[in-house]
Amino acid sequence: MVLAARNVDQLNELAASLNNPHVLTIKTDVSQEQDCKELIQKACAHFGRIDILINNAGISMRALFNDADLEVLKQLMAVNFWGTVYCTKYAMPALLQSKGTVVAVSSIAGYRGLAARTGYSASKFAMNGFMEALRTENLKTGMHFLTVCPGFTASNIRNTALNAHGGMQGESPRDEQKMMSAEEVAVHISNAILKKKKTIVLTTQGKFTVLLNKFFNGWMDTMVYNHLAKEADSPLK
Repeated sequence: MVLAARNVDQLNELAASLNNPHVLTIKTDVSQEQDCKELIQKACAHFGRIDILINNAGISMRALFNDADLEVLKQLMAVNFWGTVYCTKYAMPALLQSKGTVVAVSSIAGYRGLAARTGYSASKFAMNGFMEALRTENLKTGMHFLTVCPGFTASNIRNTALNAHGGMQGESPRDEQKMMSAEEVAVHISNAILKKKKTIVLTTQGKFTVLLNKFFNGWMDTMVYNHLAKEADSPLK
């Protein structure tokens, strides 16, 4: 197992908690192509193969597009979309050989654009399209592609979400205790990999959002706006 992230201390803490001698930690910033290339090279050198690649790195934002610096949107695309592209590109030869699995942790925001999260939604729509195209290209190679779209999940992503000028939001505007846990999402991902599923949409709210948006898109504009406007310190009026 290979664990990759920017924070080496947290990586090592996680590795130690797993009590598994076969865990390799590699400092990686997925927004940097060279880091992604070296991640895959080191993983292959250590284990000799790659069976499953999980693209799980992600950041969010909360700001009106009119107020946001364009660098904020570029950063979101660099991590969420290009990070997935870079890691998948360099892992493809090994995954083709093993007939392995590529997982992209996307979002309901990849189906339904969220107000005040334009960059986040754009990056997730891009991930969904990228994975669908890859799945189609590899229809006869034996590879498996899984796109995971959780609804709101209890995690650190809202605390580290970027504001209009690229600073961290600091506090979650939502009640994290009422959300699906990251551990639950991981179990769903594991089961979906074993069952070779193409896409999974998680949480009841998430499933309803995708379904209703498909048939009642205009009405959902109002519903999503009103829902997000209720958040603490929402930029929506």
